[in-house]
Amino acid sequence: MAEILSALRSLMASHSPPLHALIVPSEDYHQSEYVSDRDKRREFVSGFTGSAGLALITKDEARLWTDGRYFLQAMQQLSDQWQLMRIGEDPSVDSWISDNLPREAAIGVDPWCVSVDTAQRWERAFAKNQQKLIQTSSNLVDEVWKNQPPAETNPVIVHPLEFAGRSVAEKLKDMREKLAIERARGIIITALDEVAWLYNIRGSDVSYCPVVHAFAIVTLNSAFLYVDKRKVSSKVSSSIQENGIEVREYGAVSSDVALLASNQLDKDTGLSSGRNDVCETGTCEAEENNNDLIWVDPASCCYALFSKLDAKKMLLQQSPLALAKALKNPVELDGLRNAHIRDGAAVVQYLVWLDKQMQEIYGASGYFLEGKGASKKRS
Repeated sequence: MAEILSALRSLMASHSPPLHALIVPSEDYHQSEYVSDRDKRREFVSGFTGSAGLALITKDEARLWTDGRYFLQAMQQLSDQWQLMRIGEDPSVDSWISDNLPREAAIGVDPWCVSVDTAQRWERAFAKNQQKLIQTSSNLVDEVWKNQPPAETNPVIVHPLEFAGRSVAEKLKDMREKLAIERARGIIITALDEVAWLYNIRGSDVSYCPVVHAFAIVTLNSAFLYVDKRKVSSKVSSSIQENGIEVREYGAVSSDVALLASNQLDKDTGLSSGRNDVCETGTCEAEENNNDLIWVDPASCCYALFSKLDAKKMLLQQSPLALAKALKNPVELDGLRNAHIRDGAAVVQYLVWLDKQMQEIYGASGYFLEGKGASKKRS
């Protein structure tokens, strides 16, 4: 752990400008709470394995902020070089930095790993002491992580209509109608669950989460999926493209957001899903040149992509997919019920196993199962 902190401090000193502190969030490029092994940067530098937390490394200190779920775990896992900061009891990271670091201090963070909301909140706090939030040109943790796990290449799979309940075409039509209502010509979608829901795709890039690392951009005329193409089979690619979606490399999202900002993205691709076909209800009455905003969800969009846009032409608002995804259609409701039945069966199987273990080891049973044994114990 000492070697990791020493290496990071060396990079902080050689950075331009030199950094007084480095913030290492838990989140990945999509602001996910649960991340792949490759993205567990905060865990790597601190040794703390909880799902939520934030590390701060200064020239002579290392502090970790986490919430009440993890106080005991953090105390057990942090080395003597780290100090635990209890959220809700100790000062927040931005307050601590503002009060303890010198005026005009430079605080570095990877802009891909912090949301717009969070970055702007920090900037406001730092400005009180003329401190600045610096976007590092690379992730400094990645530079010192010698055995960093490789990026996941698990295959993208199509989520069948029989389980999704609504087609991609229907969802894109609704999306474009919302864009027109808000006078927006495009939206950047970064949350993994929203990309998966909109395009009816699934993956296994994050343990226990059926998502694939991907971004999406939807305009009034086009739709794009940014994903490692090694994950996309020819069959899946054909299925995606049938819905008017162009598959592009994961890393291309940065340059394409810049094209979107200058209104060149649709012109650059030449691909169109047919705006007239998706605005049948008349909602999309505004001419395209009157729709000049780019919709960004400040809670889920990373600061790196936000920084490529014109602040005067942004709609900073919750993604429309958050509510659309929450309103389950009849097919999804049936799926929920069936899933709960299977989950319930799994819990019962576990309790049966546990009861048998109690009986074999301690000669006691009936603690976890309804029946004569349980009745006797309660009586």
